Order: sequence, then C-alpha cells, then structure tokens
Amino acid sequence: MWSIRRRLLSMIMEASKDTYPKEFGALLKAENHVIYELAILPGTINGDNHTIMWMYSKPIDFTVVGSIHSHPSGVIIPSEEDLHMFSNSGPIHIIVGKPFTLSNFKAFNREGKEIKIEII
Repeated sequence: MWSIRRRLLSMIMEASKDTYPKEFGALLKAENHVIYELAILPGTINGDNHTIMWMYSKPIDFTVVGSIHSHPSGVIIPSEEDLHMFSNSGPIHIIVGKPFTLSNFKAFNREGKEIKIEII
C-alpha cells in the first residue's frame, strides 16, 4: 500500500492554490512505497487545462515513482491525456482538486484505476 507524508501533501495543496487557476504538476519521489518528496522539472508549463512536463529533462532517479497534478475544476477524475501519461510514467499518480484541502485528492495506478493511499 502507498502512503504520502502529510507535510508534503499540505505543500502540494498550497502549491496548487498558488498556481490556481492554472494546473500545478510535478513528479513524485518515494522509498518503500512512502511518497516523501517532489521533483519539479525545469521548463514545466502550467496551463488552464493542462500541465506539460518536459520528460526529457527528467533526472535519472529511481526514486521517481509517478506524478502529481491539480485539477482546478475540482473534478478528480483522470482525463484521456492523464491516462496516457499515467501509462508511461510510474506506478502511482495523484490528482488534487479545488478547494485543495487534505481530503481533496485521489491516487491512481498506471491504468487509471483508483487506489488507496494513506496520509502519514
């Protein structure tokens, strides 16, 4: 089972509020299924309905396990574009939604199926 540090999730929510109404996006770093840090890629573009991360600038780092991004609309359902990215980049992906509180997020696997994640 996956877990995420409460302090990191709080920081993600604050970054999502700061980026609003645009999306926020980053990569997730984990060890032993505990997500503990973000990797923000240089050149990331935060748009109204998208986040573009230049994966060519992704560091060779085996602690990167997936992605995080916000949905300013508050709808926490993966889009077709999200599902495409999920299938190509790690086993866990998190979407956070407005109003960006600790209860407004969901985690998904590569196929876009919702999975349980614990806040620690």
